[in-house]
Amino acid sequence: MKLIRYGAAGHEKTGVQIDGVNYSTAGFGSDYNEQFFEAGGIEALAAYLKDNQNKLEKIDDSERLGSPIARPSKIVCIGLNYADHAHETNAPLPPEPVIFFKSTTSLVGPYDNVVIPKNSVKTDWEVELAVVIGKKASYVEEADAADYIAGYVLHNDVSEREFQLERNGTWDKGKGCDTFAPMGPFLATPDELGDINNLSLWLKVNGEIMQNGSTSNLIFNIPFLVSYVSQFMTLLPGDVISTGTPAGVGLGFKPPVYLKPGDVMELGIDGLGSSRQLAVAYEKN
Repeated sequence: MKLIRYGAAGHEKTGVQIDGVNYSTAGFGSDYNEQFFEAGGIEALAAYLKDNQNKLEKIDDSERLGSPIARPSKIVCIGLNYADHAHETNAPLPPEPVIFFKSTTSLVGPYDNVVIPKNSVKTDWEVELAVVIGKKASYVEEADAADYIAGYVLHNDVSEREFQLERNGTWDKGKGCDTFAPMGPFLATPDELGDINNLSLWLKVNGEIMQNGSTSNLIFNIPFLVSYVSQFMTLLPGDVISTGTPAGVGLGFKPPVYLKPGDVMELGIDGLGSSRQLAVAYEKN
């Protein structure tokens, strides 16, 4: 299945995408949140669709798409997980995964604007494959990791490099700004994808290809990451693990290239669709 959420920000309704067409599942009665995943919502939704496949209402193409999951308890990210990206940023290959967090308030929809933060001059892009956790996970064995995955989603791990790397403290400062986690257009359950270890992922800025990689080049693969993260914290249903980005980020260019208002990012992953975000200047509300 491909799960979507649609409507005004903060008031999204649920839906599914079938053969490229978006349909409402508002009658199903549950948002795609922690409780949904914890209670076996994927299986219940599949049964609902089977019983109501001829009654689903098509969603108008003008409707905004939100993040396909409601705000999770945490967004865990893995840094430097592609060798070419580590090389372009002059960082050594990590002996074990680098973990940082994005604030849950950074979560937005796949076509929402990305706001360049106040006083930012180094806002950057990162196309990533993100994993959505399907059930509570603590001290998971790598061999069992697949049992804990609800699905996958396209993620733009937008980053402010000065905040991240030049300000004292952790990477989180440059990762959790508002609008810095566009996700979607849909969550795909694992059966929707082919070989998760051989998916192409790409990102363009103003029509120019900047990133063009493959998950076959991950340093730490997805089962290992689910197991590894679960050794340090309990992952709750609906939590996200974003698995890292390939080479081609703005920081890696010589000289670096960063986003400015009016720039357009387009990105995609095999089987997970594509998204588009316009970079806009910060304005005080």
